[in-house]
Amino acid sequence: MGKLVYDREQIELVMDRVVERTMRMDMTWDWPCGVAYYGIGTAYEATGKKEYLDVVKERVDELIDLGLPAFTVNTCAMGHVLLTLYEATGEERYREIIEAKADYLEKEALRFGDRVLQHTVSAANDFPEQCWADTLFMAALFLLRAGVALGRQELVEDALNQWYWHIQYLQDEKNGLWFHGYNNLKKDHMSGFYWGRANCWAAYTMSRVSHILPECYLYPAYLEITGSLNEQLSALKLLQTEKGLWRTLLDDEDSYEEVSASAGIGAALLSRKNPLYIKYINRTIAGLLDNITEDGRVMNVSGGTAVMRDREGYRNISKKWIQGWGQGMALAFFAGLLEYDRMGGDGAL
Repeated sequence: MGKLVYDREQIELVMDRVVERTMRMDMTWDWPCGVAYYGIGTAYEATGKKEYLDVVKERVDELIDLGLPAFTVNTCAMGHVLLTLYEATGEERYREIIEAKADYLEKEALRFGDRVLQHTVSAANDFPEQCWADTLFMAALFLLRAGVALGRQELVEDALNQWYWHIQYLQDEKNGLWFHGYNNLKKDHMSGFYWGRANCWAAYTMSRVSHILPECYLYPAYLEITGSLNEQLSALKLLQTEKGLWRTLLDDEDSYEEVSASAGIGAALLSRKNPLYIKYINRTIAGLLDNITEDGRVMNVSGGTAVMRDREGYRNISKKWIQGWGQGMALAFFAGLLEYDRMGGDGAL
């Protein structure tokens, strides 16, 4: 049987460096911080290193004391680290904010159609009746985790509903890949590109459902999720580059290799527990390690990206600067690597 090839000591050292460099970033209460600290949470759970929890707790407490911004879909990404902190410490103030974020999504967040969350990045109506793959990480995965942790079944059902409808709107059934966004007013995918990080958000979040939701196989919506994921991953593996990465436009050989998308897709391959994916995962291990500096900066991560107007819009997004989502998804990949042998499957659904 195939075997994952890595040096655990090396991986843990790299994770130490990435966590340390991440905590030097001056991120505020929004999605870059949410993804970055989610990654630190997964690193804590995989390694048991309390120092990871301690540094992120100190920063989150500081941000809470400074005052929280208005909630949006994107700011709900900070709910992930709150769940990790609440489960580790039992402190009620984390639960109170988790409940507030969940209640915002349930009662106030903009929706359309069959209660599909509209993607929002500010208090304004940013993108009327648009759904983006990004929402699955920022809101759907949070709702699922919160629903299970707090025993609120309505949150679980809402989360599953988000995946169901995002699959219908965003996945191309002809090839299994995902579009970045869908405009319900115009009934189109706007510029209509297979953006790498959108596919990361979709694949990674869908791959986590079976590991979070007890008896996932009893939910009809989960069968839609796992069917979608199987199709997507079987397509994505064929688009991996020789360097073990994926491009910012997956099927465009002239677009650059992008590391946050690659980490998320690689982490989804790990979570799926399919032995046929081991050779692709091994390539990803090498590809990610080649893109992390000695001081823990994850390189070649594209900047914040709206649904761009054209191909050049995606190709020209800068990848020069350190980004919270690059740090966080790299940590999620390495955490999945360390936990691979302990992870269960879903019965090959």
